[in-house]
Amino acid sequence: MKMKLTTMALTALMAAGPAMADLVFPSLSYRTGPFAAGGIPFADGYADYFTLLNERDGGIGGVMTRVIECETAYNTERGVECYEATKNEGSLVYQPLSTGITYQLIPRTTADNIPMHTLGYGRTSAKNGKVFSHTFNYPANYWDGASGAVNYLLEINSNDISGKKVALVYHNSAYGKEPIPTLEALAAKHGFELLLLAVDSPGQEQKSQWLQIRQQRPDYVLMWGWGVMNQVAIQEAANIRFPMENFIGIWWSGGEHDVMPAGDGANGYKALTFHNVGSDFPIYEDIQKYVVATGKAAGAGDQVGSVLYNRGMYAAMLAAEGAREAQRIHGVADITPAMMRDGLEALNMTEERMAALGLPNFGPTFTATCENHGGDGLVGVVQWDATAKTWSLVSDFKSTDQDVINALIEADSAAYAAENNIAPRCN
Repeated sequence: MKMKLTTMALTALMAAGPAMADLVFPSLSYRTGPFAAGGIPFADGYADYFTLLNERDGGIGGVMTRVIECETAYNTERGVECYEATKNEGSLVYQPLSTGITYQLIPRTTADNIPMHTLGYGRTSAKNGKVFSHTFNYPANYWDGASGAVNYLLEINSNDISGKKVALVYHNSAYGKEPIPTLEALAAKHGFELLLLAVDSPGQEQKSQWLQIRQQRPDYVLMWGWGVMNQVAIQEAANIRFPMENFIGIWWSGGEHDVMPAGDGANGYKALTFHNVGSDFPIYEDIQKYVVATGKAAGAGDQVGSVLYNRGMYAAMLAAEGAREAQRIHGVADITPAMMRDGLEALNMTEERMAALGLPNFGPTFTATCENHGGDGLVGVVQWDATAKTWSLVSDFKSTDQDVINALIEADSAAYAAENNIAPRCN
């Protein structure tokens, strides 16, 4: 069952009395504003997966699930308001889908003993579970993405990119700035020149950035964009005839809605990914049967199988598996948020389990531990075919430079621990 409520309505609901005995999964969504094109399919996939579990399985471990959706419009203040309005509903885990909201919620969720899962976004150093006890960012993070992009460039250049020029076009926010420390470290290690080009939100004006690209002629362009910024950047790249095969976006810059407005001009554009693409997986037969065909889909059903629908569904699947693990660990079906945290920290996603869930070869395997809340950081690359209107994997999930990344994570998390008087755990 999905409930879509405003902050005011949620507050009234809380005042009316206790919630039903179910497993509550809040969805801090954004179906409005300049980032709605990405927020809508993610929210649909997240909600539809829990609907599937209810309709097909009777919930998780015999307990029905409930999704409470609260609109943030990708606004940090509204995201915090949604959190405060829903946290006492028995909310088991938060997925804010915003790096800005994530930064604000890390201390709040920790103090409230409620876990948060930031799937491929948020504060990268939260991978260090010794410091960030309640935040999880598996299976990959932004620094994995930066390293994955560089590793791919090494792969297609006979392992030598010294002397190459790489531009980063990034959303001028905490999100967009996340990969910069890693790229700077990797530039020093591999001898390439890094050109940084910030784009102010929402990203509709990029003429000056692409003029610089045309003038400075980088060999490759990486992009950390979101929403309309991606569409504009890809169109601008096509306008100056930048080789699309040398243009690589982070996984939040690799949806169908990002490339289709540019038509044939987007052909060959690439993006990073931490999961597979398309709808050729058994689970989609069940979603069609139990959710779409019965009229219970969160949206119109037209997003099923799209990149961001898949990602929202993947986030929900990991949350549900965390709940199952929490039920197993604690021996109860009606788990608390604190128990949910334990389940997420003990999550072991094997290929056997992924296949049993109807998602064989959908994503890399990983195991969470007290020390490691981020998985193994395996990153793949997909490419857009404008004629077929499909994404396809052109480089499978591969390891990233953990020596560089872990050193940065250790330094950043140690600074955070010192600033907030946090004693490292997992001893």
